[in-house]
Amino acid sequence: MEQAKQSALRVAVAALTLSAAGFGAWQANEGFSATPIIPVAGDVPTIGHGSTRYEDGTPVRMSDPPISRQRAAALARNLAQEDERRFVASLPGVTLYPGEIDIYMDFVGQYGIGNWRKPGSPRTSLLRGDYVRACGDLLQWRFQAGRDCREPRNWGPTGCRGVWLRQLRRHDACMELQQ
Repeated sequence: MEQAKQSALRVAVAALTLSAAGFGAWQANEGFSATPIIPVAGDVPTIGHGSTRYEDGTPVRMSDPPISRQRAAALARNLAQEDERRFVASLPGVTLYPGEIDIYMDFVGQYGIGNWRKPGSPRTSLLRGDYVRACGDLLQWRFQAGRDCREPRNWGPTGCRGVWLRQLRRHDACMELQQ
C-alpha cells in the first residue's frame, strides 16, 4: 500500500524541472572560481561554478581570462538548462519525485550527461523502475582520475574525498525519498 502511495506522488520526468534550491545547491557544491582551475587532479579545466565549456561549446582553457560572479551564474544556468533537456530526453516514460530530479541533475552536473547515459549509471535502474537500486548506483561513481575516492589514502590535499562525500550526500537524500 505504501509503495502505491509513493508511486502516485511521482511525476513524469518531462513535467519536472530542476528546482531553484537544487540549482543553488549545485552551485554551492561546485564552488566559485573567477579564473580557470582544475578542481581535482586529472580533471578538465572549469570556471565559475564548475562550467567546463561556454555557451558556444568552446571548452574552458587554463589561459581564459577571469569572469565575474554574474557571468559564472549565467554560464551555470545555461549549462543546467542544456543538461536538463538532455536528462529529460534520456528518461522516456520514467516518473520521479521532484526531489529526485535535483539529486540526479547534481550527478549530471558533476559527471556529465555522457556518463549519465552509460550503463551502470542510475539512469539504467530508473529506466527499469528500480528506484532504490538507482540510489545505490550513485555510490558506484566514486572514482576520479583512476583513484577510488572512498579510500582514505586518496583524501590528501590534492585528493578526492569531496567526490565521495558528495556521493554519500546524494545517496542519503535519494534513499530518504524512497521511505
